[in-house]
Formats: sequence, structure tokens, C-alpha cells
Amino acid sequence: MVLSVAACGGGGNGGSSLPAFWAATPAPAPPASPEAPAPAAPTPTYKVGGTVKGLLGTGLVLQNNAGDDLRIAADGSFSFATEIASGAGYAVTVKSQSRILTRVCTVSHGTGTVADAAIADVAVVCAAPAARFAYATNSGSDNLFPYTVDASTGALGSMAAPMLGTGPNPLAITVDPTGRFAYVANSGDSTVSAYAIGAGTGVLTPFATVATGAMPMSMAVDPTGRFAYVANAGASTVSAYTIDAATGAWRPMAVPVVAAGSSPHTITVDPTGRFAYVTNLGAEAVSAFAIDASSGALSPLAVPTVPAGVGASAMTLDPLGRFAYVVNMVDDTVSTYAIDASSGVLTPMPTVATGRSPRAIAVDATGRFAYVVNMVGNTVSAYRIDAGTGALTPMATMPTVATRTSPTAIALDPTGRFAYVTNYVSKDVSAYTIDADTGALAPMAVPTVATGGIGPTSLALSR
Repeated sequence: MVLSVAACGGGGNGGSSLPAFWAATPAPAPPASPEAPAPAAPTPTYKVGGTVKGLLGTGLVLQNNAGDDLRIAADGSFSFATEIASGAGYAVTVKSQSRILTRVCTVSHGTGTVADAAIADVAVVCAAPAARFAYATNSGSDNLFPYTVDASTGALGSMAAPMLGTGPNPLAITVDPTGRFAYVANSGDSTVSAYAIGAGTGVLTPFATVATGAMPMSMAVDPTGRFAYVANAGASTVSAYTIDAATGAWRPMAVPVVAAGSSPHTITVDPTGRFAYVTNLGAEAVSAFAIDASSGALSPLAVPTVPAGVGASAMTLDPLGRFAYVVNMVDDTVSTYAIDASSGVLTPMPTVATGRSPRAIAVDATGRFAYVVNMVGNTVSAYRIDAGTGALTPMATMPTVATRTSPTAIALDPTGRFAYVTNYVSKDVSAYTIDADTGALAPMAVPTVATGGIGPTSLALSR
């Protein structure tokens, strides 16, 4: 801006003058401040999850990235509470397994990088590990024979270790759910022989003998591996024991014996370890007990007994504990029962026919197929199981398959691919593959192996 100021004249004798104009220079403008950058958008985060299948019992805990513990109570979908940023990695692992040791939970599709979407395909599958070893007891020669199990073909092979001696008249063998210990019931002297199973080798080392009631016929170890029960045919009782987790040794419970029906033959424990059932050969009935979760003590259910057929002997349950099956060796039938999920009470269902003199029964790992060993007929009867009702229907294809002479026991590989039958008179084991779709049995390439003793009566598989 320029301002002009006019000069003012003074007196006559002189005056002063000002510049005709003066110019004012403006002050410089302050520099403009730089524009602040816009805040960055937050990195999106996403859930990590998947599904659990085959879980039994409580205790399963999953982790993501070694933290964010997530307890799983049942089958179904799951997701971790902490979301993961896009571009970051995730790693889902099993922190602790279920208390039901008959199954091991494994993770697949558990690692990767989150890429602008939720992760929902982590798969946790709980299943019994495949058998690696097998043991057959020979009741006529008071010993047992060990085998290896080929993981691919199911073929039984002889171990380098020789046969082991047992007590007199060994009628049953069972393996604890961890696969570390084996137990043999010796009916001749009313004892149970205990063996340690060599890790990786399957070799048995005897370490203890415990007294039972008169004439022990069968045993069951609960799926947590803490309790053991023995059915004593000569005393009409069940003996109850706690199991030392470190040594495998048995110790009688505070209440060491409970009454059963006349001549108890088989005892079995449900897959969750809450109930026990005993077939009573002389009473033609099944006794039912609740198992105390802390002490393992047995107490009769609200409905303590249910009727069975004539000659009720062997018994088994489906893998989820929804149905029970009892073979009746005198009237050649299978009694079927529905199991109440809350109370454990058995509800009788219609019976089905078997071959002559059925002695053993087994249900496959999927719960779709059942197999009955017929001692006089030298056969195995095969059935489909209705998923909703548990009813047995003879298979359309191969409803029976031949065994060797006088079959007495059957054991199924936990993966559901192989079946093995002990044959009392021919002193061997028949081996079969199981068709995954139909359940039909087919003899293996090597269909029989010797038991190395006289009168094989039982067979147990171990991981």
C-alpha cells in the first residue's frame, strides 16, 4: 500500500518540507504449516477356529500361538477369543488331552497366515490310535503269546521276545488306555497278573500279582486309566481297584467288593467312564452300576438290573456309549439295550439271532458294524447298526464268515480296519480286513497265525 501526504507551507521567512510521499512495506506472511497426514486405517483382525470331532470326556484344551487357552467341552465348532490381524500367523495346538485316554486328539490345518478372512477350517479329530501290538492268552497252557501288528496290512507277526507264563487258566487279558500296562485274569488261582509293556517294543515284563474274588472271568479298566474292575464268577462279585498312574499297580478300593448277580461273566465300562455293566450268566441278567468320578467306587443304578437271554456272557457298548449288546450263548441271540445318557439305565430292545453258541461280540470304531463269534458254528456273524436306534440287522453282503475251530474271542483294531478272532481248538488266530463301506470281513493274505499254546481264550490289542 502507498500513502501520499501533501506538504504544508509555513511563514514567509522560511519553511520546511516533507517528502512528497512515503512507501510502507508490508510484513512477510507467516509460513503455511504443513498439512497433518490422515491417520492410518487399523489393520483388520479375524477369528481363528474350526471343528472338533470324536471327543469324549472333559479336559481337552486348545491353544493358539502358545496362548489364548480354549477349553472344549463337546464336538462341534469352536473359535478363539483373541482375533488375529490380517497378515499375522496362527498355530493351533493341543495343550492338554481329554481325561478319556482311549482317544488322542490331533490337529490338522492348524497353522497358516490370516489373509483378510476368518479361519474356520482347523480340524481337531479325537480317535483311538492304531494298534501296534497284540497279546493272546492260552488258558490250556498257562501262557500268552505276543504279536506285532503291521500298521498298513494288519498282519500279525511274532515278536523276538518269547511267550510269557501267566497264572493258571488265564481267561482274559486287557490293556490300560495308555498302552503301558497289560493285565491277565487267572481263573485257576483267582489272581490278576500285571505286566509292563515296553515302549516301542511291546515286550511284556511281569511286575505284580494281585488277589481277586473266586474265578475271575473278565476285567475292565476305566477310560481314564485310574480304576480297574474284575468280574468274579465263583463269588458273584465285582472286585474294584485303583491303579497307580506311575507303576500300573492295583490297590483294592476302600470298598473293595460289590455284589453282582449269579456267576458274573463279563464287565465293561462305558466310554465316558461313568457307568459299569456286568453280565450274569447264572441270573440271565445285566447288573448296572454308577462309577464315582473321584474314588471309582461302584453303586447300583436306579434300575440296578435288566433281563438278558439264557447264557448271558460277553457284552460290549458302541463307541459313544449309546447302546449295549449282550450275547446269550444258550439261546443263540444278542440282547440289545438303549443307554440313557444321563442315568446310564438300560432299556431292553428286541433281540436278534446269531449263529450257534455265540461267545463274544465287538463293535467297530465307527459304531456302524457289530460282529458276533459263534463257537459251535465256527463263524462270525456280521451286522449293521442303525445309527438312530442301535438295532442290529444282518449284513446284506457276507452276513457270516468262516473262522477256524471253536472261536472264542474277537478284537477289532481301534481304527476299524482289522479284526482278529482266537480259535480255541485249532490254537490260532484268524485275521480279517474290514471293508470301510460295507463292514464285510475278508481273510487277510496270511489268514491265520499260531498262538503257540493250548486253548486261546482272549486277545487284546495295544498301541
